[in-house]
Amino acid sequence: MKILIIRFSSIGDIVLTTPVIRCLKQQLKHAEIHYLTKKAFKPILESNPYIDKLHLLENSLGSTIEKLKTENFDHIIDLHHNLRTRIIKFRMSVHSVSFDKLNLEKWMMVNLHLNKLPQIHIVDRYLKTVEFLGVKNDGKGLDYFLAEEYDLKNMLPSSHQNFTGLVIGAQHATKRLPQQKLIELCKLITTPIVLLGGPEDSMRAEEICRFAGSHVYNACGKFSIDQSAFLVKQSQKIITHDTGLMHIAAAFNKSIISVWGNTIPEFGMYPYNADDSSFFEVKGLPCRPCSKIGYDKCPRGHFKCMNNIDLNSIGLKIRN
Repeated sequence: MKILIIRFSSIGDIVLTTPVIRCLKQQLKHAEIHYLTKKAFKPILESNPYIDKLHLLENSLGSTIEKLKTENFDHIIDLHHNLRTRIIKFRMSVHSVSFDKLNLEKWMMVNLHLNKLPQIHIVDRYLKTVEFLGVKNDGKGLDYFLAEEYDLKNMLPSSHQNFTGLVIGAQHATKRLPQQKLIELCKLITTPIVLLGGPEDSMRAEEICRFAGSHVYNACGKFSIDQSAFLVKQSQKIITHDTGLMHIAAAFNKSIISVWGNTIPEFGMYPYNADDSSFFEVKGLPCRPCSKIGYDKCPRGHFKCMNNIDLNSIGLKIRN
């Protein structure tokens, strides 16, 4: 049996599909699992032992579809469910099932603050798409397979071999603590901190280091996704926004302190099966959530969902 899984974005969403990959491969006899994603996410999946073949989306959707047709799939598991995947499914003429994105329920929550969202994690909703094959949740959580075991001594200074990881980035500004709040948080934590993020976070990280002190080390933009995942694995604890590295931390079952701004855990994308996970958010704001994704700046101008986060409680959580 040949099965194609489709998910195009983002880092976090790709990691959240890993239980589907594993359960299909382990529970279906002779199943051959293929996965279609974007080239940017190849490092997240290329070491996954449950994937038999990884397909990367080409510039020409037609060319991608023609290559996929040669595989003669039995089923397509569409975990992205957008116009592009509808075209792929239509052109492939293969039995397919699609993930329910709950767009109406999310719209009601954002625009009417009427909560009709099911109390179920997105991973469990992903797994519902493969129930027709008799596949069940094995309860083993998320997967992340490193390409190699890196040497921490070659990556970080000797002063930061034992550290708290602080993920300062997020795709949208309204999902990130403001710069001054990040500096204040780092000042509250006197033990070594490693700042994690991409190249786009590097300049902000340098400023945080400059004002917070020498116990803070900037690793933003210095390492690949896989190397950053290794640093997450090696950390004592992780402080993170609603980001892909949060889900990678859950895959490694780290102690996670997640900070929520305009998005909410009720959307179903909180750390999955994490034994030690704490949420920090400002509840009761009439404007929150203002989006299911995020904005470049607070639509109301006050940014209370992040400016009013209790940093002292986060610092206390790190010290205990």
